Amino acid sequence: MSDGLFDLPGGAPSGSRPSGALAGNTHASAPLAVRMRPRTLDELVGQQHLLAEGSPLRRLIEGDQPMSLLLWGPPGVGKTTIASILSQQTDRLFAEVSAVAAGVKEVRAAIDAARAELVRSGRETVLFVAEVHRFSKAQQDALLPGVENRWVTLVAATTENPFFSVISPLLSRSLLLTLEPLTDDDIRGVIAEAVADERGLAGGVTIDDDALDHLVRLAGGDARRSLTYLEAAAAAALSSGETDDEGRARIGLATTETAVDRAAVRYDRQGDQHYDVTSAFIKSIRGSDVDAALHYFARMVEAGEDPRFIARRLVILASEDIGLADPTALPTAVAAAQAVQLIGMPEARLNLAQAVIALAVAPKSNAVTTAIGAASADVRAGKIGPVPAHLRDAHYGGSKKLGHGQGYRYAHDEPYGVAQQQYAPDVVADATYYRPTSLGAEAGVKERWERLRALIRGTSGPR
Repeated sequence: MSDGLFDLPGGAPSGSRPSGALAGNTHASAPLAVRMRPRTLDELVGQQHLLAEGSPLRRLIEGDQPMSLLLWGPPGVGKTTIASILSQQTDRLFAEVSAVAAGVKEVRAAIDAARAELVRSGRETVLFVAEVHRFSKAQQDALLPGVENRWVTLVAATTENPFFSVISPLLSRSLLLTLEPLTDDDIRGVIAEAVADERGLAGGVTIDDDALDHLVRLAGGDARRSLTYLEAAAAAALSSGETDDEGRARIGLATTETAVDRAAVRYDRQGDQHYDVTSAFIKSIRGSDVDAALHYFARMVEAGEDPRFIARRLVILASEDIGLADPTALPTAVAAAQAVQLIGMPEARLNLAQAVIALAVAPKSNAVTTAIGAASADVRAGKIGPVPAHLRDAHYGGSKKLGHGQGYRYAHDEPYGVAQQQYAPDVVADATYYRPTSLGAEAGVKERWERLRALIRGTSGPR
């Protein structure tokens, strides 16, 4: 055994790495993101809900407890880092199997090697599986013997909902930890640390505030991405010869833009611009201006806005501003939101753009919004009279003596499938909440609702 790498039968599985390969690589040729990888839990950025004293993660690592982990969260928030820290702080070997390149054979080889090492030396192994949701059921099944018998400490990472993408036996045998997106302040801290730390740029460069803001925007909550962009910008600054007053290479906005080949987007995800752009985005869709809506959508995407936030706004708008004028609007928005979870960025921007266009050109109606608003206003005003006796539950003993259910007319037995009877409490018996428009598909809904209302209330017969 050399450098902590155990011998694997038939060679190392695809994607496997020796212990310490993920952290502690401070060679100048290593990528900045690798050199700056946190070495302890205290260096981990964000995820404060996982780092509190006595938390399951701290007990697992600091108490050296044998337990497999399932880490769920967006890219660049520390999933691989946690696996590396677990390996180092518990003096376990580290091996990685790529869910993209490995098959059942490679998974079993990694587990067999870990088992042999455990028997030979007593040293345990952390087996890290990135993107475990890409594994088929058979591949995930192959992990179970190693987890059940604790031949390995499995750390499986996924960006997708594990309740849908990970088999139940593996999920039930692992401690599920949810990692939160990093905030802009978290990313600023990551960049500042990399600029100053000896493992990083060692204070050899300075960075202007607007350049720093640009890197934070482009990172989109991904620490690894922020360091990759910083490294490119620092290299460009060193090549340009531009320096500050102390002779250090200076990273300016123009240099940063050139280095990462992206235009600066004047957009603060946590400031006024966030709310202004979001407001303009929604109002443009409501106003049916596709081009304006796509412009604001592009600004949000280029600024690194959380795509889940955009998707949520579209789902809300589908009912708030379109409703039954286009009954396909809500399914379209929900499908786009699901695509964001299933595919992720940058590809999911196509799904979101399709939804933006569909919702912008759809006929508009706020009848759903006004209907629930009016009904809620009556309830808050105390108009909550008793349920009419003929509608009350009549399935329990003694209910008939109370008159429950008496006189109820079963709609399916009536002409047209509609019964003339009172459904609402007396206090709101004549209330009209839903007032459909004549726009789009809601015109047909309007005609049908008027006929239904007349039949139910007995004001006229069907036409």
